[in-house]
Amino acid sequence: MCDAGLPREARLRRAADFAALRHSAGRLSSGSFRIRFGSNEAGVARLGLAISKRVSKRAVDRNRIKRVIRESFRYARLDLPAVDILVMARESARDADLATLRDELTRLWKKLSTLKVPPRPGKIAR
Repeated sequence: MCDAGLPREARLRRAADFAALRHSAGRLSSGSFRIRFGSNEAGVARLGLAISKRVSKRAVDRNRIKRVIRESFRYARLDLPAVDILVMARESARDADLATLRDELTRLWKKLSTLKVPPRPGKIAR
């Protein structure tokens, strides 16, 4: 059985990593989520979350969305290329049911696993 946990090396923790992804060329979106992604040297997929108060004023709603994203990423991360991923929720995520959110995330992870990941700005592509 594979390890389904989310270890520290699979999370984005530095502000510089988040800032680099905000200006990254790789983008995907669905009805409830926007994803920015870029290659990394860590060798594993890493996840960062940006769920603002604009999505919902209630922390309960924002935390529910974060839990769904983390759970989905835990199961998909071993199939993803070595990329840094920033997931941002849209307001429609607040009212969507769990099944809808999971389906959207699964589709986004599948798209991401088949794409050629662009290098980060300032890196030479080989």
